[in-house]
Amino acid sequence: MVTGNSKVSKANGTLSLLLLLALLLFSLVPTEAQIGVCYGGKGGGDNLPSEQDAVNLYKSNGIKAMRLYDPNQAALQALQGAGINIILGVPNDSLQSVGSDPSSAMQWVNTNVVPYASFIRYIAVGNEVHPSDAAAPQVLPAMQNILNALNSVNAGGQIKVSTAIDSSLLTNTFPPSSGVFGDTSYMTPIINFLTSNGFPLLLNVYPYFSYTGNEQSISLNYALFTAPGTVVTDSNNGLQYQNLFDALVDTVYAALAKAGAPNTVIVVSESGWPSAGGDAATVDNAGTYYKNLIGHVKQGTPLKPGQALETYLFEMFDEDNKQGAPTEQHFGIFTPAQQPKYGQLNFS
Repeated sequence: MVTGNSKVSKANGTLSLLLLLALLLFSLVPTEAQIGVCYGGKGGGDNLPSEQDAVNLYKSNGIKAMRLYDPNQAALQALQGAGINIILGVPNDSLQSVGSDPSSAMQWVNTNVVPYASFIRYIAVGNEVHPSDAAAPQVLPAMQNILNALNSVNAGGQIKVSTAIDSSLLTNTFPPSSGVFGDTSYMTPIINFLTSNGFPLLLNVYPYFSYTGNEQSISLNYALFTAPGTVVTDSNNGLQYQNLFDALVDTVYAALAKAGAPNTVIVVSESGWPSAGGDAATVDNAGTYYKNLIGHVKQGTPLKPGQALETYLFEMFDEDNKQGAPTEQHFGIFTPAQQPKYGQLNFS
């Protein structure tokens, strides 16, 4: 005979089992990846829309995240109440003052963070600073001074502090599991700062430049996410790679693990493909890259399957004043006239 209490116990046990199975299934499903877009704006072009119009374009296209490379006050004010979270940059030319003087960092935070703290997600202290750069010794002190300033205004628990690197800081990049940071005296203290605070590493990832720098060994399909099957099998761990983006990200994950930070999260703070100005820089290729990138990053990588990558597309507009190679002027996903270059990208 089954009593009422026994029935309840069995029912509760069944519910618990179903909940456990649901959680297990959920853990196997790729999580959503926030897709943001980098906004250059200031000084990048002489024909760009105003900051307010740019923010309105973000909103009308459902873009919920922005990378802002400097504390452009007009952009920050336009972002008030827009529902857009941002990565806010401490520019490289500010690292010396912010890194050497805590009061300068405090002033920077009071001016550029405190009024806008509700929508600042990360502060990127420097962008692609290399160990040989004059500003390199100030990166870590600037990160610490900014964090101390955030803590003093009770924003340290809300806003994460990091720096944005590129993959040129790595050596032994093939296969991906062999990745290691070349100058450990520069990177190890930065990584220790990130791990001790639970902050992510910001990473700029460009399969375009890897492809054009080694077309003899890298296929265009591998760079554009269009390879029909496995292209690279990592000889150290057997992991299979169908696209170059995953290989580049996993190389950094491998380097982080060797530096004692296997659980440090990567945020892809830039990734893009130019539509003109260089080899393989076409509208078709760029559109293919952006669409496939958006659809792919929720899956994670072979080394971190199911761990979605928060990713920022580079960049919002073509900017005709950009210095450097001609490709630099053609990374926009919109024209300066605010027209989409690649149809309707699904930013949500």
